[in-house]
Amino acid sequence: MADRPHTPNLDQIDLPSDLKGLNDAQLRKVADELRAETISAVSETGGHLGAGLGVVEMTVALHAVFEAPKDKIIWDVSHQCYPHKILTGRRDRIRTLRQKDGLSGFTKRSESPYDPFGAAHSSTSISAALGFAVARDLGGEGGDAIAVIGDGSMSAGMAYEAMNNAGHLKKRLIVILNDNEMSIAPPVGAMSSYLSRLYAGAPFQEFKAAAKGAVSFLPEPFQEGARRAKEMLKGMTVGGTLFEELGFSYLGPIDGHDMDQLLSVLRTVKDRATGPILIHAITKKGKGYAEDRADRGHATAKFDVATGEQKKAPSNAPSYTSVFAQSLIKEATKDDKIVAVTAAMPDGTGLDRFMSRFASRCFDVGIAEQHAVTFCAGLAAGGMKPFCALYSTFLQRGYDQVVHDVAIQRLPVRFAIDRAGLVGADGATHAGSFDVAYLANLPGFVVMAAADEAELARMVATAVAHDDGPIAFRFPRGEGVGVEIPEEATPLEIGKGRMVREGSRVAILSFGTRLQEVEAAAEALEARGITPTVADARFAKPLDRDMILSLAADHEALITVEEGAVGGFGSHVAQLLAEQGVFDRGLKYRSMVLPDIFIDQAGPREMYAVAGMCAEHIEAKVLDVLGIEVLSQRA
Repeated sequence: MADRPHTPNLDQIDLPSDLKGLNDAQLRKVADELRAETISAVSETGGHLGAGLGVVEMTVALHAVFEAPKDKIIWDVSHQCYPHKILTGRRDRIRTLRQKDGLSGFTKRSESPYDPFGAAHSSTSISAALGFAVARDLGGEGGDAIAVIGDGSMSAGMAYEAMNNAGHLKKRLIVILNDNEMSIAPPVGAMSSYLSRLYAGAPFQEFKAAAKGAVSFLPEPFQEGARRAKEMLKGMTVGGTLFEELGFSYLGPIDGHDMDQLLSVLRTVKDRATGPILIHAITKKGKGYAEDRADRGHATAKFDVATGEQKKAPSNAPSYTSVFAQSLIKEATKDDKIVAVTAAMPDGTGLDRFMSRFASRCFDVGIAEQHAVTFCAGLAAGGMKPFCALYSTFLQRGYDQVVHDVAIQRLPVRFAIDRAGLVGADGATHAGSFDVAYLANLPGFVVMAAADEAELARMVATAVAHDDGPIAFRFPRGEGVGVEIPEEATPLEIGKGRMVREGSRVAILSFGTRLQEVEAAAEALEARGITPTVADARFAKPLDRDMILSLAADHEALITVEEGAVGGFGSHVAQLLAEQGVFDRGLKYRSMVLPDIFIDQAGPREMYAVAGMCAEHIEAKVLDVLGIEVLSQRA
């Protein structure tokens, strides 16, 4: 274990109230030690490092000035909440971050009263904070509502919907724009350019910061000078105009790492704010440690603090994400109508590689999944072949557009759904549990799941060839199983599965990468004298009716297995069997799906064990449905 940092000042802080007796110089020391402690903790657990390092001073200042938990501090996305957790009574558990039975990597209401609102998806903080502010004024819980939102999250429309409503209601509300010119990837769009202009021109920086915004919030001796400065700046770019038009008083930009500025501004705002106010703070993601990394330390495995070297296990096979990216690149070299769209996740979806080859045909639209989906719909209507590459959990944010702009118009948008199934350390908020259920119920949709990396390559080719309506294929996080990937992938026949092994009595029909666990269960069952049939469905919609009905006719029992919630593949199979009267003929049918709970963070294997979806659980399900009593269970 690496040596822990020396933190004599931080050691005196158990709760935010302990900051109240410190002077500003002592608070600066606490911030320095908090940064060191954050780096040390994440080096042991892995996690989202850069965002937290960028708000260390802001975290200390907020807790020193405001009265949490009475005052509600809401961290947008909450990647940046590790320093906050250390200051709010959770330092003794900070090295359990993102581990089974440990601290969540995000804010979580059930974890602490200092986490008033759970988050993990972006751009929700202003809406939530406004809700707290209105509840307060209607007689609910008192205290201020403070939303801390990054510039990347400001690319999402929901942030402006909230600001528009807040400006209309004129409630006391504090929004801190944490502007580090970066979300997960470098920022894109007009808002990024606008924010850059607000602090462009270094020689005028301090002058402009004093002159812009809500003059009345400045200390009295500076107010008259600031008014004169503001008059002199007429005709120049005056910052904050957009926010002021939305009904917010604008203050900034200020240096988000300067404790003196932060404390002065926050104290003044606390004393004088009446309506909504936006404080524009300039920060550096990864401040003090990961500033030079391309991603500023956005997400990291365990690492050596001295060298920064990450401690990743050696890979035995390519990741599913890289197989998708390479397959799409191969297809795009042959077809210039293929374009790719992602929402602020070019690295996570593998489209950074596609972008390096086909810059004019790849689009990162920012944190704007609704726009991404309808943008793809327009591309498809315009004759292109768009691939909309999103994580399963993020596609949820664009579901209305999937229904109305894609499915109803039967437009051939290709959805590449990454992070299907349970994802590990990010926990319930990032699990890809629901996409099969919410896509396969849409008329005209084709829904596929890859059982391995070779199947994924074939599904990319299938999506390219399919032009009769929308099509989706899902694949998990992590590396594949090591099968050979075809040099030239051929499209699959729509709605046709494949037989994996022939057997008798019981058939196991798998959809997705649980196939490896199904095969392991089949081998264990053979040792007991039971030889199950195993099939890979490939398609949840349209179903391979012939194969499913044949399995039902030729076997005593049929079990489906999938990495998704109830209402997905197994439900469609059950509907088919019921319509065909198969149950009347005595078929024993079971559907293995993710349980009706949100599963907390752990390793993927541990999460699937909680879900009851590992080989031993599949084996036990077969024995149970066949009525075979198990005298001893395997460990």
